[in-house]
Amino acid sequence: MPVSTFKSIATEKENLERILDNLSEGIIAHDKERRILFFNRAAEDITGYQRKDILGRDCHEAFGRPFCGDRCSFKDGPPDSLEHATYPLNIFTPEGKLRRIEMRVTGMLDHDGAFVGVLASFRDLTELIGLRLQLVELTHFGIVGQDPKIMQIFREIRDLATSDYPVCITGETGTGKELVANAIHDESLRAGKPFVPVNCGALPEGLLESELFGHVKGAFTGAVRDKKGRFEMTDGGTLFLDEVAELPKTVQVKLLRVLQEGTFERVGGEERISVDVRIITATNKNLKREVEKGNFRDDLYYRINVVPIHMPPLRERRSDIPVLVAHFLRRAAEQGQESPGFSKEAMTAMEDYAWPGNVRELQSAVRFALVKARGRMIRPEYLPLELKEWLERRRGLYGPKRKLDPDNVRTALTHTGGNKAKAARLLGVGRATLYRFLADMPDL
Repeated sequence: MPVSTFKSIATEKENLERILDNLSEGIIAHDKERRILFFNRAAEDITGYQRKDILGRDCHEAFGRPFCGDRCSFKDGPPDSLEHATYPLNIFTPEGKLRRIEMRVTGMLDHDGAFVGVLASFRDLTELIGLRLQLVELTHFGIVGQDPKIMQIFREIRDLATSDYPVCITGETGTGKELVANAIHDESLRAGKPFVPVNCGALPEGLLESELFGHVKGAFTGAVRDKKGRFEMTDGGTLFLDEVAELPKTVQVKLLRVLQEGTFERVGGEERISVDVRIITATNKNLKREVEKGNFRDDLYYRINVVPIHMPPLRERRSDIPVLVAHFLRRAAEQGQESPGFSKEAMTAMEDYAWPGNVRELQSAVRFALVKARGRMIRPEYLPLELKEWLERRRGLYGPKRKLDPDNVRTALTHTGGNKAKAARLLGVGRATLYRFLADMPDL
């Protein structure tokens, strides 16, 4: 076909619309006033909206909210220009069903190069993500793992995309609580707005209140000007309060008021400030026990613990250790730190170790071993001191000629997370032998 003929066909409005209608991707175009100019068949199928109900209408009015949520560039009026952008997005059909899409937007220009509107294309990832969650997915939401406990965390994160409730994440230090909080934010309709973390245990009481709520000039010595707190900085987004159990009682009262009323005063101020903030908290303590001890307000506990999520320690998902090690090795290789990997003995030690510092400690151990090995196969002698000392104790304690005693058995059970079959292997005895010993030692 001659080029001139092709151009003639492509420039005909009806033929161009026919081409766009046969694409598998949804296409939306709107002008600077947000009036929808084009809405193809795939856009109808993915969103559940019909073009006859959409064309010519204001985008926000037609969909009942900004289609792009907080990522919308037109919420506060038309921008002067719009650069190409790609981002994931959760949308709702008219029936209230959640759809996960990948959105690509770019600005439309007229013949003179002036910005006149937006062209957006998107594809439906809902079924693809569902399939990934059913299969073995190693990395999702920035979290690495394939253990059933982690897969359940993935599902909980996805389910929370449809709500705005407070979430309380519990788990030991180093299990990845902030990663989960960040993933919840990125999956929610607040994605695109600030995600602001605050470590409540790292700041003294006086400074913590000012950090969260801000202060007015002269409120205390050193307050030389008005200062916004984290709540104001987070408006529209998600505030992540790590180590929330460390909050002083005075700050707990003020936090409760924000959750109940959505307002607060700066330290030393009288003006009531309104904010729209989602709260996600995390702690490595048992908050219910802290309530019983009188260290944490029970009314605040019930306010922040609406949706609890527990991050399992690494020793309870040992099948993820090789997966995590491989992930850290790949990341090191991307930074130019190549390695043949871990020897069988070194990897066995990594899998058997209890990892009190969890994933954070494992990552540090891999980095340490890479430095020590200098590009060679990572053997036990290149592991961190804590692991090498543990290996030496295990070799001395669990030799097959050594008789069982309470201390050895207790240590073995601790190292294996209570797995009796694995503890028996470490002790060099049969499972039946260990079970008989435990039956005679009810205190273990």
